[in-house]
Amino acid sequence: MSVARFVADQRTNYRVPHSLTCALLGISVSWFYKWLARAGDPDGLHTDTDRRRAALDDAVRAAFAKAKGVHGSPRLVSDLRDLGWTVSENTVAESMRRQGLVARRIRRRGGLTRQDKTAPKFPDLLKRGFTAAAPNTKWVGDMTEIPTACGKLYLATVIDLYSRRLLGAATSRHPDATLACAALEMAVVARGGREAIWCDDEAQRVIFHTDRGSTYTAQAFRALCTTLGVRQSMGRVGSCFDNAAAEAFFSSLEWEVLSRNTFSDTIQARAIVIDWCYTFYNHQRRHSAADGLSPVNYEIRENQPKPEAA
Repeated sequence: MSVARFVADQRTNYRVPHSLTCALLGISVSWFYKWLARAGDPDGLHTDTDRRRAALDDAVRAAFAKAKGVHGSPRLVSDLRDLGWTVSENTVAESMRRQGLVARRIRRRGGLTRQDKTAPKFPDLLKRGFTAAAPNTKWVGDMTEIPTACGKLYLATVIDLYSRRLLGAATSRHPDATLACAALEMAVVARGGREAIWCDDEAQRVIFHTDRGSTYTAQAFRALCTTLGVRQSMGRVGSCFDNAAAEAFFSSLEWEVLSRNTFSDTIQARAIVIDWCYTFYNHQRRHSAADGLSPVNYEIRENQPKPEAA
């Protein structure tokens, strides 16, 4: 009996996936398909079930690649359904296992928080309430470092909890108040300027929640918040859970970008990181807090006129 015939019999008689048998025997799946084609099956698959499984595997692999290898089965199900597939999460998960496709997370590097004990303190206005009923009511932000061969680059962010949209992403060689101000100014511009977010009632102004780092308690940053009509909010010292939404963004950045790239300099790092932020994260990456949509698509859907009740 030939090796290829043995693989085919294992699949036909015992329902052992041909990809598994090929892997155990050290032969390629493409060679096995070619053998089946030579044996008389024009597309290398004997049954309709085999053909659909192969087509699904191709679709899952393509969707996984389009999502830059970061979507697991729950998000890939949504991607495939958008393409017209009728599949369950278990079916997609099984396909990913057959093909060795794994999406996972790793923990981010240590934080940059350096507290200025002499600076004014701000209360925690969120109290771990990381949802928002409308845009421009609750924003969160933080900073992280991006290592390169020529030194570190620092990224400061501002995220709207309504859709998890990244409004501001500023970079600098220095993790200071100037960088924090740049990110906040970018966020305000993204929302239409100071006039678009300003509210005469101070209690209704947008909340910007951060840690108690000296960059966010610096006089320059506090003055900017006052000018823009932004209320500052801060979590407790040493508690990453008080700013979990901002931490989650950096966890995604760590696994999806930083752990997969080695940057030669800060210019290259900035180009790749900013492209991921504004192109992939905002427009493509599905988020459970945004009803399984990307932040931008969620905002577009929610801004569409709702049909009137009959």
